[in-house]
Amino acid sequence: MSPLTLNPLASLRVSSYQILGHNFIPNTSIQAKPLLIYHSCLPSSATASTIESHLNETGVVIPQWRYTMYNVTHFHASTHEVLCVFSGQARLCFGGESNPSKVETEVQKGDVIIIPAGVAHRLLDDFSSNFQMVGSYPKGKHPDMCCGKEGEEKVKAISGLGWFERDPLYGDEGPVLQ
Repeated sequence: MSPLTLNPLASLRVSSYQILGHNFIPNTSIQAKPLLIYHSCLPSSATASTIESHLNETGVVIPQWRYTMYNVTHFHASTHEVLCVFSGQARLCFGGESNPSKVETEVQKGDVIIIPAGVAHRLLDDFSSNFQMVGSYPKGKHPDMCCGKEGEEKVKAISGLGWFERDPLYGDEGPVLQ
């Protein structure tokens, strides 16, 4: 049994965004799967270790790192990404800075971000200087690094990626399945 008690689905606030492709960044244009932010999903007592244990127990994604977000716009063509904030507060940009449909938002400890393959993301401001996340990917997947440059042929792989069959946090129910 997981040591984490997640915010109940009935009271979970979720932000969902479709972000148009821009220049050489596909964003959600290939699979039309939304960028999702589960606000205050994790309890304030959550630590990196308890988050990793919960993710491993749910069995949808494998935790692979603890770190902040790069301050350079990048995306992954090889996998979707699940980020669980366990420390601090930050302002992030999704979609690319010059994209008219970009999303700039603040996230904080307890938030979970589901980033579909192709969606550009970067750190704009670490308000607390201790912004940290657990980064996870679906079983068998490993992130590549794309920067939205002409000729990034691996972007074609996004169309063949499967979506989540279970929610990475909630299992058989959850926003990622809707």
